[in-house]
Amino acid sequence: MGFDEMDVDTIWKNGEFLDWEDATTHVLTHALHYGSGVFEGVRCYDTERGPAIFRWDEHLDRLFDSAKMYDMDIEHSREEITEATLELLDRQDLESCYIRPIAYYGYDSLGVSPKDCPTDLVLAAWPWGAYLGEEALEDGVDVMVSSWRKHASSQVPTNVKTTGLYVNSMLAGEEARRNGYVEAIVLNKEGNVAEGPGENVFMVNDGEIYTTGPAQSILEGITRDTVIALAEERGYEVHDEAVISRGQLYTADELFFTGSAAEVTPIRSVDDTEIGAGTRGPVTEELQSAFFDLVERRTDDHDEWFTYL
Repeated sequence: MGFDEMDVDTIWKNGEFLDWEDATTHVLTHALHYGSGVFEGVRCYDTERGPAIFRWDEHLDRLFDSAKMYDMDIEHSREEITEATLELLDRQDLESCYIRPIAYYGYDSLGVSPKDCPTDLVLAAWPWGAYLGEEALEDGVDVMVSSWRKHASSQVPTNVKTTGLYVNSMLAGEEARRNGYVEAIVLNKEGNVAEGPGENVFMVNDGEIYTTGPAQSILEGITRDTVIALAEERGYEVHDEAVISRGQLYTADELFFTGSAAEVTPIRSVDDTEIGAGTRGPVTEELQSAFFDLVERRTDDHDEWFTYL
């Protein structure tokens, strides 16, 4: 669904609420040419206790950490950003939606150095269902191992969420879709599993759970952290700094993606090799159910992770 088909009409930019079509930026904006932006993707769920943003504080932490890496000064406080986001959702009557905060070097000069460019901050929100498709949550997705490798943290920082780095994700994801797959898995420079284009990867073997850590050039996802906590609370042994070889993908009992957009999505095949029984595995199903019970507030657990409208 395109934005024109959605009932959204307002953007917050640099302290002002603007009509959607008026939220523009100059074609010589630094970030357009050099990828010098940082952003977050956050879910608001229409819970049994009313609309609530999931792990907003942790997303703000990462936004400000990412900006720090780029010497970017976000002039608006966390409190102001939070207040603006809540009002943005209220103005558009959004209950279940996706929220996109983005800070970027704006228009002034076009040298590689952004030292004279202002930092623009934008907040947008719109309805967005399951990222990889509603049926994927139950049936799983078919993926391929991409020919594109994830860059190393010695080349570009991998622990921050920046716009320019998503060229790598776009190339990997589009390669997969051109070849008839739903999504990709990206290896790091050593040839081990890093992550998906916009997701972290989990593997289940013999009742234990494995997921790659920062040393494998991943972005430490907030949904990843959530699922690790949920798994440990249910007694699972979680190896959260695992080294997973490409070959281990094909022989895994279960595989699944996590991400703010992807939520918890089973992987049913890799490179046309069926994973397990080729369906959502029991551990994946348990953790997926626990995740949705949590975010839809059918449980009292972790109320501190929610910012209610």
